[in-house]
Amino acid sequence: MPSQTQVIFELSSNSEAFNLFGSYDENLALLEDALDVKLVARGNSIMVSGSGERVENAQKVLEHLVGRARTGHKVTAQDVRYAVRSVREGNALKDYDDVVVVTARGKAIGPRTPGQKQYVDAIKQNSLVFGIGPAGTGKTYLAVAMALAAFKRREVDRIVLTRPAVEAGEKLGFLPGDIQEKVNPYLRPVYDACFDILGLDTFERHMQRGLIEVAPLAYMRGRTLESAFVILDEAQNTTPEQMKMFLTRLGLNSKAVVNGDVTQIDLPKGVYSGLDQVRVVLRNIPGIQMVHLTDRDVVRHELVSRIIRAYERFDEEAWKEEKTSVPKTSGENR
Repeated sequence: MPSQTQVIFELSSNSEAFNLFGSYDENLALLEDALDVKLVARGNSIMVSGSGERVENAQKVLEHLVGRARTGHKVTAQDVRYAVRSVREGNALKDYDDVVVVTARGKAIGPRTPGQKQYVDAIKQNSLVFGIGPAGTGKTYLAVAMALAAFKRREVDRIVLTRPAVEAGEKLGFLPGDIQEKVNPYLRPVYDACFDILGLDTFERHMQRGLIEVAPLAYMRGRTLESAFVILDEAQNTTPEQMKMFLTRLGLNSKAVVNGDVTQIDLPKGVYSGLDQVRVVLRNIPGIQMVHLTDRDVVRHELVSRIIRAYERFDEEAWKEEKTSVPKTSGENR
C-alpha cells in the first residue's frame, strides 16, 4: 500500500475560501474526484491527503486556484477542470491577469486558457482576426468584450455585430413581425453577450443612438464601415461571395473579428463555406491573424469538451472507413 502524504493550505480570509470552494464546496468535491485525494476544509485551511504523486498534483492545482481566489476571482468548475487537465498533461499552469472589460455586475472578463489568451492578443495587435474553433471556446463573448473595451476607450466610434441568417438544419418558415423581429432569433447569442457585459438599459440606449448595431450580414452590402469595431459571427455559414463582401466593407480606423466553427456548417449541400476558403486565401498576409481554438479552450460545461472530442473521433473513423471502402478501378486490379 503506498504511503500517505498530507499537505495543509492556509487561506487568508473567508472571502478567499468562498471564492475557492464554490457553492456548497462543489470545487473541493470536483478536485477529490478528479485527483483521487481526500480534501478536508476546516475554517480557512484545507488538508490534502493521499498518495505522494496525487498529493503533489493536487498541490499544483490548488496553488493555481488559490492564486485566482486571492485576486478576487470566483473559481468555477471550468477553472478546476482546466487546471486538473493541465497538470495531468504536464503543461504549465498560467493565470491570465488580462481584464478585457468589467461587466455591469462587476465581473472581470478576460482570457482563461492559452488559446483565449492568444485570441485576445491577436485582436489587440491586428486589424483583422479570424477566431476558428468549436462551440464554447468564448469566440463571440471575448470578441464582444474586446469591442466594448475599444468603444469605452474611444478607439472606435461604434460597434457593428453581424451574422448570416442561416437555419441550423431546420426550416423556421415565415416568422411573424417586422424585419428586425424576423432576424432577432439568428442574432440572439450576440445580444446575450452585450446584455451580460453592458446591462440591458445601457445596451438599448446605445442601440437607439446607433452606437451599437446588430444586423444580419445581408445588410452590410454596399456599406463602408469607418472607425468601427466589426464582428462577423458564425462565419462558417457565409458563402465565399458573402465573405469577400464583408471583408471589403472595412474602412479607415476599423477593426474586424471573424468567428466560426468549420465543423458546424449549415449551408445547403454543395455550397462552399467562405470561412473555409478564406483560411487559404488570406494566410500569411500582414495585419491578419488566424487563431485556432480547440476543445482545450472550451469554458462551458466539461461535457461540451467530451462531446467535441467524441464527434472528432467519429468523423475521423468514418473518414477512414469511407477511404478503405472505395472500390478499386479496373486499372488497379490488373
